[in-house]
Order: sequence, then C-alpha cells, then structure tokens
Amino acid sequence: MYFLQGLTLGLAYVAPIGVQNMFVIDTGLTQPCMKAYQTALIVIFFDISLALACFFGIGALMDTLQFLKMAVLLIGSLIVMIMGIKLFTSKDSADKSSDVDIPILKVISMACVVTWFNPQAIIDGSLLLGAFRVALPLGSSTAFIAGVATASCIWFLSIAVLTSLFRSKFSTKILRGINIVCGVIIFAYGIKLGWSFIQMLL
Repeated sequence: MYFLQGLTLGLAYVAPIGVQNMFVIDTGLTQPCMKAYQTALIVIFFDISLALACFFGIGALMDTLQFLKMAVLLIGSLIVMIMGIKLFTSKDSADKSSDVDIPILKVISMACVVTWFNPQAIIDGSLLLGAFRVALPLGSSTAFIAGVATASCIWFLSIAVLTSLFRSKFSTKILRGINIVCGVIIFAYGIKLGWSFIQMLL
C-alpha cells in the first residue's frame, strides 16, 4: 500500500517536463542505445539521491543557510545556461555515428547539474516528500521511498527506451528542431535560476 503511494507520488513528482527529461530525451534521440540507457541510469541515480535528500530534509537546510541556496542558484544558473547554448548550437543529426564518444565523466557531471543544481526542485521536493514522511505511520517510510525510487527508474528508463526505439522515425531536420527546443527550454530554465539569485540580492 505505502509502496504504491510512493510509486504514484513519485511519478507525479518526476513526470513534468523539465531539464532532466530534456537531457534524457535528447540523449535518446541523438546517441546510441547503450549510451542512452547509460545516461538514463546515471540520471536515475542522481534523481533518487535527490529524492532521498528531500525526504530526509535537505530543503530545510537550504532555507536555513541562505548563502548555500544563493551559491547553488548562481552556479546552477550559469552551468544550465551553458548547457542550453551548447545544445541548441550543436550539429547533432540523425547520423548516429556522430559524437558517440561523450566521456562518462561528462555524462555524470551533466546529469548531476540537471538534477542537483535546481534549488526549487530541492525545496519543492522537500515540501512534498517531507510532508508525506511526517504523515506516514511509523515503519512505512522504507516502502514509501522505495516506491518513489521505483517511479524514477520506470520513468527515465521508459523515456530512454522509447526515444531510442523511435528515433529512426525522426529526420535530421526534426532532430535538429528537437535539439533547438530542448536547448531553449534549458537555457530559459537557467535564466529563471539566475533571476531567482538576483531577487535574493535585492
């Protein structure tokens, strides 16, 4: 019962289109299948680590330590905007032989950024998951957070599998368009983080 609660809440928490989803979608459409699945697993790792941190209250720490929140906002906004610029100016196409040797450390660092350099996700996740943790009966926390983690696995692996299977249906022009859209969304998200940092200075 509590596992299913965590599963459904986890899907609702991770499903809205965001930087993580854009990152996995773009990888699935432009990289070999194994690279797409590898990326999805790395994103899952960071997403579950964030969910655990939110569940156990890191959002409260960020609310208490304003300098930490500001540092994450500033660094996160700059890195996310750079990622967006690189994405919508990239030459990726339907040619699967191009740019297949993305270093694993780069994939890990990018997955970390799109997950952890998002103060709003940390705070929102803390409010959502933290509130449920308080409301859960004693001894049910493990089943609940296991459901949340399972939701993350199902969601990101599904995205990776679907985009990898159907990418042959996309022409070079469509793939280029998707890159541009994903890049613009990620860049806009970086601007949003930067604006939040500026508002904290005012």
